[in-house]
Amino acid sequence: MLNRIDLRGGVRDPRRLLPRAQLDVSVAVERIRPLVEAVRDHGYPAIREASERFDGVSPEVLRVPAEVIAEAEGTLDPQVRAALLESITRARKVHADQRRTDHTTQVVPGGTVTERWVPVDRVGLYVPGGLAMYPSTVVMNVVPAQAAGVRSLVVVSPPQKENGGLPDQRVLAACALLGVDEVYAVGGAQAVAMLAYGSAVDPDGTLFCDPVDMITGPGNIWVTAAKRLLRGVVGIDAEAGPTEIAILADDTADPAHVAADLISQAEHDPLAASVLVTPSPALADAVDEELARQVPATKHVERVGTALGGEQSGIVLVDDLEAGLRVVDAYAAEHLEIQTENAREWAMRVRNAGAIFVGAWAPVSLGDYCAGSNHVLPTGGCARHSSGLSVQSFLRGVHLVEYTREALREVAPHVVTLATVEDLPAHGQAVSVRFAGETP
Repeated sequence: MLNRIDLRGGVRDPRRLLPRAQLDVSVAVERIRPLVEAVRDHGYPAIREASERFDGVSPEVLRVPAEVIAEAEGTLDPQVRAALLESITRARKVHADQRRTDHTTQVVPGGTVTERWVPVDRVGLYVPGGLAMYPSTVVMNVVPAQAAGVRSLVVVSPPQKENGGLPDQRVLAACALLGVDEVYAVGGAQAVAMLAYGSAVDPDGTLFCDPVDMITGPGNIWVTAAKRLLRGVVGIDAEAGPTEIAILADDTADPAHVAADLISQAEHDPLAASVLVTPSPALADAVDEELARQVPATKHVERVGTALGGEQSGIVLVDDLEAGLRVVDAYAAEHLEIQTENAREWAMRVRNAGAIFVGAWAPVSLGDYCAGSNHVLPTGGCARHSSGLSVQSFLRGVHLVEYTREALREVAPHVVTLATVEDLPAHGQAVSVRFAGETP
């Protein structure tokens, strides 16, 4: 079922040979540009027209009434409610420890620099609602924002025909559990544009969605394209692509576990990537056998089969685990599992991954819901330079510079010298003028 790539014998740069979904976001950007500009210029009518065209819903009011959000919590199955509360509790425990504290450094007597950590003021959180519904994404976006001290949170999620044009009932319930009461039934590129520019969202213009400072959360290629187009108008977390799992495994791995984990991510999307990296042809064969057994029994068999059979998925054979480590670092997976002997030792040597799941008892599914970690992670190789969503995503470092007269006088000649070297004499004069008439 999975394509095989044989890298035994050594490859200097495996990146071009590794399986990866091919998405041309730049083409999508041009496709959604007119829609984004229409929302910017016309607000509600453009949003409503887009909702009719893409979601089959013609909403009169886009903002979900607060009482409807509160009522959604009461409709939750008790087991679902308990699971969401456990997810929230664990996520809050982990993210509470991420909050940075202000720190003052004395550079010289009388001269200090204080780094303050200031939360973003208003954040828009995108929660997908296409092939699957994601109340867990509400948790993963809201918890770190709240831990950072974000003042104002707004959630957008596509309207669902089967829920009367409102977002998924479980998404609304998760918002209620987290205390978020500003929610809009808007999805796709139009939702990103509304968050970035703000908009009157009622026909009579009496209710407004104020623009946000930052947008986070995963979405489809149209959401990603809108985020790219609006970067700069608003801050974004990342350009999220289809989900990925890579598994570095040796002969100690259970092929049934490996196959199940590959399937678990493949069920997200036909473009989802599932990659096994192993020095063991025997394990590769056993995993293929398990996939042949497990895939027909899974619910979303067509979606899973398409993902596993696509060019973005495969089994990569390597000479040994050292070579495997080089491959997974080159791949820089969103999710990386290490199912080897001495798994933690190998995990600690990984440099590029969104999140690393160590050993047989830490599958990616645990991280998707209840590990306490965040599941909003970099995709498409971006883990080489970017981190997953965290409290730090919502904080800005601001330097507070305080110098006394004496401290400035001491360093003034150096400032003047560097300003002169760079042919910016007014920079030097801004310091010299403060000591005009004084004897050096």
